[in-house]
Amino acid sequence: MIPVRGLEGRTVAVFGLARTGLTAARALVLGGAKVVVWDEKPESRAAAQAEGLELLDLSTADWSQFAALMLSPGVPLTHPKPHWTVEKAKAAGVEILGDIELFARTVNAAPEHKRPKIVAITGTNGKSTTTALIGHICAAAGRDVRVGGNIGQGVLGLDDMHGGAVYVLELSSYQLDLTSSLKPDVALLLNVSPDHLDRHGGMEGYVTAKRRILLNQGKGDTAVIGVDDPWGQRICTEITAANRRTIVPISASKAIGRGVYVLQGLLYDATGERAVEVADLLRARSLPGRHNWQNAAAAYAAVRGLGLTSQEAADGLMSFPGLAHRMETVGAVGRVRFVNDSKATNADAARQAMSSYPKFYWIAGGVPKAGGIDSLGDLFPRIEKAYLIGDAQDDFAATLDGKAQFAKCGTLPAAVAAAYAEASASGQDAVVLLSPACASFDQFADFEERGEAFRAAVQGLNRPAAKGARA
Repeated sequence: MIPVRGLEGRTVAVFGLARTGLTAARALVLGGAKVVVWDEKPESRAAAQAEGLELLDLSTADWSQFAALMLSPGVPLTHPKPHWTVEKAKAAGVEILGDIELFARTVNAAPEHKRPKIVAITGTNGKSTTTALIGHICAAAGRDVRVGGNIGQGVLGLDDMHGGAVYVLELSSYQLDLTSSLKPDVALLLNVSPDHLDRHGGMEGYVTAKRRILLNQGKGDTAVIGVDDPWGQRICTEITAANRRTIVPISASKAIGRGVYVLQGLLYDATGERAVEVADLLRARSLPGRHNWQNAAAAYAAVRGLGLTSQEAADGLMSFPGLAHRMETVGAVGRVRFVNDSKATNADAARQAMSSYPKFYWIAGGVPKAGGIDSLGDLFPRIEKAYLIGDAQDDFAATLDGKAQFAKCGTLPAAVAAAYAEASASGQDAVVLLSPACASFDQFADFEERGEAFRAAVQGLNRPAAKGARA
């Protein structure tokens, strides 16, 4: 764990006691702060109290005693409206911080020789895969790498820092909203498309949050920017004009004069005098499809920015085992293969998986995002049949009506059973794809729980015959 520095002997309030909040509370205590915690859920308060943390009802507390409020990223900061803790903190002049900001300040306060390297990754889609891929490449090359943030373990729960460590951190827009002093050695902005607009007051607010990952970079730092979407192109042009850091554009759809790009599965490094082919991604079994080619280009550029050789980067790409819940084959029953893409929580993410299969049986639904699945209309002819679940099933049914066959199934187990019955009856090789294009919070705690429920449902179909499922 990383002890938080700079708040020794001062009182810090922590609101939100899920993974991030609890980890931050422990790290603050370890660093010498006096910590009080609160959550609106009784079970979360009980868990914190069982760990010895001090509960204090922040709705009735004297806020003048607090040096800071550590806010969990899931708590609204500005939109749709500020949470009541945010309003109380602002009224009392109490600074509002997130766990990434606590980490950043601790790094900045460390002696120069003890400061680790930091790679920070954000984007609408591909964050988790790219983060895991960078971590894998660094580990394979013998680096002391720690991976966390919005993936896996909260940043402050990672092993304590030293000068030779590399922290590879996935950052959500929610986390970036609460971060002001992070200075990544390598910052990645993969792509930008509409998402979480209710939490940021619209597209401009969302883009502003994403751009914060680049806020403090300067000479000697590297910015890796995806330029396959208009927002990324604009941001790359704007920061290039600032001319302070090394900027590496990346693309999975076109050759670019300077940067890293992929054409027809071949990865090219054009950061030198000429473009050099460095890897054949068609041989990388865990990186199928154009979206994964963008992830690979980004990871390659990032580790090169850390000083790894081109060969070390290419070797790591080839040996990457893949990421759970992202186009993960979890089993096969007879001629039917089941693909878990639960991480696809919006239409753009679902497009990446849907584009990878000529025909598929589609399980979709949950809590819909703005725009629903309207943007996927060009892919509807690939759908053998859709099996709809959750809050979105009626809206998705209306969108698909007359364009693709569908059934309203309500729950994920029912959808898996129905999809398997019809896919197996076809007598052909078939893919059942869970790529929900929705958040999971109507029926599950998160996309990971949804993915595990899918895996369990597949394993329960025909347990003796199921193959390929991973524990």
